[in-house]
Amino acid sequence: MSIKSFAAKIVANYIHNKTQKWASQPIETQQKVFRDLIRSAKNTQFGKDHDFTNIKTTQDFAQRVPIRDYEGLRYYIDRIVQGEENILWKGKPIYFAKTSGTTSGAKYIPLTKQSMPFHIEAARNAILSYIHETGKADFVESKMIFLQGSPIFEEKNGIKLGRLSGIVAHYVPKYLQKNRMPSWKTNCIDDWESKVNAIVEETIKEDMAVISGIPSWVQMYFEKLQQKAQKPVGEIFKNFNLFIYGGVNYEPYRATFENLIGRKVDTIELFPASEGFFAYQDSQKEKGMLLLLNAGMFYEFIKAEDFVMDNPKRHTISEVELGVNYVLIISTNAGLWAYNIGDTIQFTSLKPYRVIVSGRIKHYISAFGEHVIGKEVESALQEAMEHTDIRVNEFTVAPQIAPRSGLPYHEWFIEFENEPNNMEDFALAIDVAMRKQNVYYDDLIVGKVLRTLVITKVPKNGFQGYMKSIGKLGGQNKVPRLSNDRTIVDFFKKNDDIQ
Repeated sequence: MSIKSFAAKIVANYIHNKTQKWASQPIETQQKVFRDLIRSAKNTQFGKDHDFTNIKTTQDFAQRVPIRDYEGLRYYIDRIVQGEENILWKGKPIYFAKTSGTTSGAKYIPLTKQSMPFHIEAARNAILSYIHETGKADFVESKMIFLQGSPIFEEKNGIKLGRLSGIVAHYVPKYLQKNRMPSWKTNCIDDWESKVNAIVEETIKEDMAVISGIPSWVQMYFEKLQQKAQKPVGEIFKNFNLFIYGGVNYEPYRATFENLIGRKVDTIELFPASEGFFAYQDSQKEKGMLLLLNAGMFYEFIKAEDFVMDNPKRHTISEVELGVNYVLIISTNAGLWAYNIGDTIQFTSLKPYRVIVSGRIKHYISAFGEHVIGKEVESALQEAMEHTDIRVNEFTVAPQIAPRSGLPYHEWFIEFENEPNNMEDFALAIDVAMRKQNVYYDDLIVGKVLRTLVITKVPKNGFQGYMKSIGKLGGQNKVPRLSNDRTIVDFFKKNDDIQ
């Protein structure tokens, strides 16, 4: 055992014990975070506008501070972008994480001196939790790759501006710098396809042990590696045994990844966003990710079914239940207050609090009142593929409200790696699984409001073409699993990019 791997185990044990302290006192931990946030921001413009001085309880907070999304906070954020101080948080942010929005255009998410360390610590602690549980630490001596955005900054009135993954690249600790790939020069390439090609050239002869990124874009990297080397990724990188991912559910990709790699590898799931690093997988044995209750964020949870109400009940951590679909609301030490990040989550454990990401509150199908969410379509597809050699690269689902003939249906646009021998049987298997997942969908099928779902094949790289067409190829961008309209799938129809 090397000195570095021995030291990693010692640090892993220390962090594990530290984590257990706050995880075993979840309500007290969140109450402390809440008090610190209110006290720190009471003299900001937002704090004055919302009477933070007289907020003593979470109920006071809910009465004074309404739920907002980016547009709701835009008045304040625009003032920060213009150079004003003490608006949402004391002083000025040190960065803006630039993200793309549908109605907002470019969004500028503030990152402060207080919030930035939690992004770095969470990613580090996820790896240390893995080391503590498994005892595997030899990979710290080998090469690691993090597929991420460009680390080059712009500037807005003295505040650095970039993609979150590019900002994080500046915080890689020195002891990992010599093992980290790709090179700084390659990481700065903006065009995603050119960047992946350059990464392949740089890494193909290296001893890669850890690979991290969004599954869909890592898959693109693996395919190019395999094409160039003419052998599985696991033979190219013989010591590759840990894949770290976030942003989307890995299960629909798992079979394809194992085929590309040539074997199974361990995985760690992360739940990061520009607005905060919310959770990470702390155990290879338990389902879900540990919700980070001590990371400078106060959480509120609204039942998804209640979210359309004018004044839905806001639950704190002490009130949540297992298996309920909640909209995640955050207040942070970056100055986001009662902020709806758009994600829905479900709790898989309450001791400690672990969650899975169930979807996006805006990404659902409810054209007929069925309210199908991302977790349901992913689970149904996974169940239908079990014990088969069918493999799916990417998919999205949309309603077909006005077919040329017959009843309406859900249309699944699927890009196959290995397609089924009988497409109708596979569609029926997914449909049966969907009916088990969603009672409303089952009622619509039984009541003959909807017919069985229909699969439409998308050619190889069809989804990459779509993402490229909207300027979102690579980086942290993801194909929505489902939508309540046909905006995405109309791209395929218009370009005759379906079969």
